[in-house]
Amino acid sequence: MSANAMTVKKKGANTDLTGTSTGYKVFVVVILVLLTVFFLFPLYWIVTGSFKNTIEINAREIIWFPQEPTVDNYLRLFEHPAFQWLFNIVFISAMATILTCLTASLAGYALGKKRFIGQGILFTIIICAMALPKQVIVIPLNQEMTFLGLNNNLWAVILPTVGWPFGVFLMKQFSETIPSEILEAARVDGAGELRTFTTVVLPMIKPGIGALAIFTFVNTWNDYFLQLVMLLDDTVWTLPLGIAKLQGEMSTDFGLIMAGAALASIPIIVVFISFQKYFTQGIAMGAVKG
Repeated sequence: MSANAMTVKKKGANTDLTGTSTGYKVFVVVILVLLTVFFLFPLYWIVTGSFKNTIEINAREIIWFPQEPTVDNYLRLFEHPAFQWLFNIVFISAMATILTCLTASLAGYALGKKRFIGQGILFTIIICAMALPKQVIVIPLNQEMTFLGLNNNLWAVILPTVGWPFGVFLMKQFSETIPSEILEAARVDGAGELRTFTTVVLPMIKPGIGALAIFTFVNTWNDYFLQLVMLLDDTVWTLPLGIAKLQGEMSTDFGLIMAGAALASIPIIVVFISFQKYFTQGIAMGAVKG
């Protein structure tokens, strides 16, 4: 085969490869766009619906955008203690996130890099606890909170979240990726356990803490069942609980509920955007490790 023929054949192969690569990229972009529209459409419908009047919401034809935008749904929402409900759920989720990340990182580091009697049994118990649904232990939790005098209190929802078994498991997996040589070098330099943890361990497991923060915040925010059992008075209700209580027995005010849902989505979006970088790094590191 001549050199010219080989060159033409090579160019043809590169063209086919480039064409296939371009087609694949177009296919991926189309799929991503469709998934983005699919997942963002409920949020779009809730936000636009919160500015619609009752006639537009209950109209038979689909109204994609409010014809006569109104804030009446939000004004009626604020006639209820909506800001108090929003503060309650933000406080519960934020405190649960902070305490869970702190305790889980400490426990995960101890289980991942320390050796002590009963370590395997303790880790096995944590794994078994991950498979135990919260509905099974909600009655003992309620009795425990009542014994501590925390019944009908925001801390009755926060404390059961601390020590989340999944969080301990996740942080243990990240702690195991820390080279033991770095920890030994810190001890040789005279660093104690607390200083080693704060200056060496924490920076290295920061992506895992970011991922755990998002998981914990969203899980606590959506834990409607525990909030329903522990919080009785409307002064300590959370926004999801208050929105559910706004639903009437004979009819449903969809405009009022969508206004509450739109308000409730703001903190979740802010938290995810704030921790998105660490969340992505955490998922990537977990995928590489696995």
